[in-house]
Amino acid sequence: MKKAKVDASAFLLGTIVVLLGAGIFITVVALRADPIEGVFTGDRVIHTLFVIEGDAKPLGTYVLMYYPVTKRAAIFDIPGELGLILQKINRVDRIDIVYDAEKPAAFEQEIERLLGVDISFFVVLNTQNLCKAVDLIEGVELFIPVPVEIYQESGPILFPSGITRLDGDKATSYVTYELPDEDRELITFRRQRFFLGFLKRLGEKNDILKTPLVAQAYQSMLKTDMNPRIRTRLFDAYAGIDMDRISIQSVGGNIREVSGQTLLFPYYDGSLIKEIVRQTLGGLTRQLEGTFTERVFTVEVLNGTAINGLAGRTAELLQGFGYDVIAIGNAERTYDATLIVDRSGNESMVKILGDIIHCKNIQVEAQQNTNLEMEMTMQNIEYRSDFTLIIGSDFNGRYVSDG
Repeated sequence: MKKAKVDASAFLLGTIVVLLGAGIFITVVALRADPIEGVFTGDRVIHTLFVIEGDAKPLGTYVLMYYPVTKRAAIFDIPGELGLILQKINRVDRIDIVYDAEKPAAFEQEIERLLGVDISFFVVLNTQNLCKAVDLIEGVELFIPVPVEIYQESGPILFPSGITRLDGDKATSYVTYELPDEDRELITFRRQRFFLGFLKRLGEKNDILKTPLVAQAYQSMLKTDMNPRIRTRLFDAYAGIDMDRISIQSVGGNIREVSGQTLLFPYYDGSLIKEIVRQTLGGLTRQLEGTFTERVFTVEVLNGTAINGLAGRTAELLQGFGYDVIAIGNAERTYDATLIVDRSGNESMVKILGDIIHCKNIQVEAQQNTNLEMEMTMQNIEYRSDFTLIIGSDFNGRYVSDG
């Protein structure tokens, strides 16, 4: 009798072990079959590669990093002219040379090596489908700092200044037009601002995009490694992004001529961008406590020197410190001394900005429109940033010199 009880207990224990093992096996298989389950199961940052494609090449390449717990996100812009030793072709060349519109895996792997992260998903939109997608979400709202008025044989390109909503055709024109003598950094900055506006609008229209007929049309516009169910769940998560605290940074570097090409090589052989990514991920996952404001302050950067590209590089610097740079451009004249124009009404915040670049030359200007929500509902109204930084000849690219 005693032996029978022992045998029964052993059988029950064995059954439990088998069931547990089967459960673990089924879970592992399920996670492998459905990668998004693995992404959401743990306390992880979700990395998604977005490519806006024109003529089968990237016009804009963005890695969106999102931490669902804090609802914070960051974006890294990967320039197509970035120079690297590319493993696929075993030579130094621009990163977009390995881009294949049908099989973007090699391009994705080079970006993973560059940033030091594993990309979970990719989404590709060519300009034709981008036009359709923008119309599907009823336009993308953007702040355009100065009016655009260009007349070409193919037709005029016209954008009013201020806050305006672009339909599909206008949006496509906005991300594709380039002027013959236009600074490359201005083109990059314009496309970054569009991507942020597009991402925000996707979140606002997420419920509509999930309705069966719309979802079917929407899915057909995307080239992605996600099936409709996975894409819906991922974009449900992205709808929760705190867009007021999102930052976008370009991978910076030194320009060199290699084999007749102008390439941008990452600073310090790529170690700096990996460090910035690690710091950014730490910021996304950090649970903030206390009463310190989490508002992101907006900055306009104007180049008051003869150094080309200085406004764009300074914008990257400020974005790294968490500022939202809403416009870059050239000042109306040259400046000997760097100047910060403060409209924030927050003395401590402008001091922090000044300390970052060692600038004590601060001019306070009253912000005329204080109701931002009202401004956002009106067309073509002038919105001024919290701060305008006018770079003078005393700025060395990082700090204002003492003398």
